[in-house]
Amino acid sequence: MTDINRDEVTGKPTTGHEWDGIRELNTPLPRWWLLVLYACIVWSIGYWVVYPAWPSLTNYTKGMFGYNSRAELAENLAAAEAAQSQWLSRIDQNSVEAIEGDPELLNFAMAGGRAAFNENCAPCHATGGAGRPGFPVLADDEWIWGGTLADIQQTIQHGIRAADDAETRITDMPRFGIDGLLDRTQVNDVTEFVLSLSGRATDQAAAEAGQQIFADNCAACHGPAGQGLREFGAPNLTDEIWLYGGEKKEVIAQIHNPKMGVMPHWIGRLDSARIKMLTVYVHSLGGGE
Repeated sequence: MTDINRDEVTGKPTTGHEWDGIRELNTPLPRWWLLVLYACIVWSIGYWVVYPAWPSLTNYTKGMFGYNSRAELAENLAAAEAAQSQWLSRIDQNSVEAIEGDPELLNFAMAGGRAAFNENCAPCHATGGAGRPGFPVLADDEWIWGGTLADIQQTIQHGIRAADDAETRITDMPRFGIDGLLDRTQVNDVTEFVLSLSGRATDQAAAEAGQQIFADNCAACHGPAGQGLREFGAPNLTDEIWLYGGEKKEVIAQIHNPKMGVMPHWIGRLDSARIKMLTVYVHSLGGGE
């Protein structure tokens, strides 16, 4: 007589369940696997006891060891600060010019400035100061507000058009088109003149007509020859470096309704030593003066 609880092919017991003539084998888990499972259960119970584990509405179980990853991080940061304190103190007490003139301080400042830049500045200016559309390149020789150590430090400390800093650098380009200061033809003509400053005009007659429009409306900030005036943060228009694009339609858009970049102030967000290290690092990127 056939045992209905044993598979005829394998000889192994079945659970008694059958689907379309297929019986489910009742194969127990290997003993070693079960032992590992039980050991893990015991381990997890021990873990709950000695480490923080269970949340409550207002707190969590602290565990017998009282371990806290945030406390460990704070200790590690405090230890790092203590190890660097003598260098940070010297940087804080010296000017950026003195830091550049001291090889030891300069080496430390470059490392610290690179770290601070990557954490705070690279999201806009890109790694190494390569720049992004609408965010200036910091690794060339073109500076809107000046590239000396003092200029860079001022910009980092107080930002550009930072609404909550009384010492921020701020100038506004008039909205020539949207406010009706220039009509469409005048905007086109002055655009052609601006493009002609770098040899890229496509309509010479329009460029000639735009020269007087430029002299009347733009030269006060950008200079008579369009080479820019740093005291106003007005960029040089004679090179081929464009913050918001140098195609004709992009220049027209900037004249019609200009974009105004904003850089946050970092004084109060970063300490004095890190601002100085940032200043030295940015100055070294290739466009320092």
